[in-house]
Amino acid sequence: MSNQLISSRKKLNTVTTMLKKGKYMAAVQAIHDGLILFLKNPVMKGERDEFEELIFKVTQSLNNDKKIREVYPLIISYTPGEERALLDAMRELLQELQKALNQSVQNDAQALIARKQEELDKGQEHLDNQNWDEAKDVFDQLVKDFGGDTDLKADIADRYLNAGRYKEAFHMLDDALKDDPNAIHLYNRIGMVLRKMQDFDTAEKYYLKALTLTSEDEYLHYNVGRLYYDWKKWAKMAQSAQNALNINPDFNEAAKMLKFAQKKMA
Repeated sequence: MSNQLISSRKKLNTVTTMLKKGKYMAAVQAIHDGLILFLKNPVMKGERDEFEELIFKVTQSLNNDKKIREVYPLIISYTPGEERALLDAMRELLQELQKALNQSVQNDAQALIARKQEELDKGQEHLDNQNWDEAKDVFDQLVKDFGGDTDLKADIADRYLNAGRYKEAFHMLDDALKDDPNAIHLYNRIGMVLRKMQDFDTAEKYYLKALTLTSEDEYLHYNVGRLYYDWKKWAKMAQSAQNALNINPDFNEAAKMLKFAQKKMA
């Protein structure tokens, strides 16, 4: 027996075990590949009898598998000598299994999105009712369940920020930065939170870090100017406003900021 026929027999012999383990794609792929190897090689009568019996066995295993029947309700028939027809059926079955897998993945993704939104709404309700501990429990569990989802953490931070819970917002954003250290919008948000907490020194550090990542964002420069306004550092406020105007001369709010800072310095 040739090496390819030995490989074909080995593949076909794995089918029943893989079906029992729920490895449906792998099982059908093994039949598909085994049939191709079988068809490529001439066989003696004894070898053909062995393979026909083995192919019939794996075909029956497919027909008796409930999961396969759900995806492919047609009876998979095999007639000795018509291995090419069976090969076509395996190709069709692989396509149906792939469709079912894609749909399953899509359904799982939609279920996760729905669950995430449901928990966000629950946490928001606790915030609205000023049930701070309950809200924290819900949000902390969400972060634990969804791992390194920086957008989720930023969303939760915004909810804390809107509720005036600046400390919680800062910790959530700081955690998000660990997942994505180059996320400029996170530095910007942290700067805003720290400014509201009147931790101006730390806010400035985060803003300056953001500016090392991009210096061409006029809104970032404007937000830095807002920090210096609260901090009453008029020269730095004027420079930030001027930086914003250098990027966007039509930025009216930055122009007002610059005029205010210049008046204070005068």
